[in-house]
Amino acid sequence: MVFPSPALSPGTGFHPLFLQETAMGLCLFINPIKGAGDDLPDVGDHAPGIAQIDHYDLSDIDLSPYAALMLPAHLDQRFFGTLTTKIEGFLADGGTLVFNGHVAWPMLPEFQTFVPLESQSLENLIIHRLADHPVFEGVDTHHLTFRRGVAGFYARGYNPPPKGAIALHGVGPDRLPCDWIYHRPEGGRILMHAGNDLWMYAGSEDSTARIVPQLCQWAGSGDRGQEAVS
Repeated sequence: MVFPSPALSPGTGFHPLFLQETAMGLCLFINPIKGAGDDLPDVGDHAPGIAQIDHYDLSDIDLSPYAALMLPAHLDQRFFGTLTTKIEGFLADGGTLVFNGHVAWPMLPEFQTFVPLESQSLENLIIHRLADHPVFEGVDTHHLTFRRGVAGFYARGYNPPPKGAIALHGVGPDRLPCDWIYHRPEGGRILMHAGNDLWMYAGSEDSTARIVPQLCQWAGSGDRGQEAVS
């Protein structure tokens, strides 16, 4: 399957052939609760081959055909908490969970409550790369720090990671872990982003436009993704 690159302006460093043909599973995007997220781009316009469902349909859907579950920042966390056993089973089978937003209601054992920044000065809002990862390959952290010339869109705090997680980005001089990846001993992996939906960058005119197609490629290429297309 070939994922065409989005239309980008010159100088983004994103080349049309960077996404090579690869075996991938399907990423299931959960739409935000009604009345929220209406200003976000339609991720399906920038990463074809995905699936999308309404928020509360998650309780009834069979997750076995999907490689990854993509959760929006505007999530009914109490509702999601009623599905813990189902989500843990999905992960144990090799699934990938991508979580955006602030954890207010820890829904999985790996989650802890969001910790906001004590001060939102410019220095405290600067994003620093702590480890390389395929989702953020070629993405300039300056473009993460500043969106339309304003800092603070990417992260204003962090969801504390479990022991053994790898911090990908840190915010502020203390490099507080706003993005992390955790490979669960029981199986599966969690990508945590303590901010607005990563897919808000779909179609951006800078290097952040790489995030959505790279996220879908990575999320769909885990153990469960290989099973889904085999």
